[in-house]
Amino acid sequence: MLTPQQIETYRRDGYLVIPRLIQGEQLAELRALTDRIVSEARGVAANDDLYDLEASHSATLPRVRRLKPAIFKRFEFFRALTRDPKITSILTGLLGPDIRLYGGKLNMKSAGYGAPVEWHQDWAFYPHTNDDVLATGIYLDDCDADNGPLMVIPGSHHGPTYDHHADGRFCGALDPAANKIDLSKAVPLMGPAGSMTIHHVRLVHGSALNHSNRQRRLLLHEYAAADAWPLMGPGNFDDFNDKMVLGTSSVEPRISPAPVRMPLPAADHQGSIYENQRGAGRRFFETYEERSVAR
Repeated sequence: MLTPQQIETYRRDGYLVIPRLIQGEQLAELRALTDRIVSEARGVAANDDLYDLEASHSATLPRVRRLKPAIFKRFEFFRALTRDPKITSILTGLLGPDIRLYGGKLNMKSAGYGAPVEWHQDWAFYPHTNDDVLATGIYLDDCDADNGPLMVIPGSHHGPTYDHHADGRFCGALDPAANKIDLSKAVPLMGPAGSMTIHHVRLVHGSALNHSNRQRRLLLHEYAAADAWPLMGPGNFDDFNDKMVLGTSSVEPRISPAPVRMPLPAADHQGSIYENQRGAGRRFFETYEERSVAR
């Protein structure tokens, strides 16, 4: 469980790193299963409900930038990990005793070409009735400054919800220059394989292109207090309740003031944040294609 000092740090800065939370056979199985799923992308020619592919993907060189939420439906290991007491016991100090899984995915940054994720706030994608919502990230690989760590702007969760639109449509990315965000304050969240990051739903964050010769994979889970309800609607109510990972569900949403911008009109490009961000106007991070041209 978290110490009072860790909880205070999270409230102030909006993030934490828990070193080596997942280790041993559990980490080995996580890596092996992920490798197997990625290898099976050889038979996939386009994005589908499981795979989000790099632009340079081919049958001979399978390149996957994300495993989508379908991994939690198809693979019991991933589903069980969302409810692992090592994780949920930590989250009770931040979200309370009743916790629901909102979603999840596994972002891949392969050596030398792993795609960047532009600066954004998760809150822009899925605002709730209150902001007791966060994301955890489990590093499958050692992560340092060279292989595309998650980067955050400390304290930005206390500020506004920034505009994530371009040309009048949602694009899942904000323009740091237009929104006057001081990126010199960015902090990389690094650690050995098995470490877990935690970041608040309103925290500004992103990640650069992987320039190293090592991969960087991050399994993301999005959690919410059970009385935080998505403003875009809960969808199928039975499925909504099936996502409870701890405690009991509630039909009484707690409404707390928080700045909201709805992700509407919907992005021109659907499927994942990578697709959404194709519609972004000004990009901050270098892409693999841009680096290849420069060379």
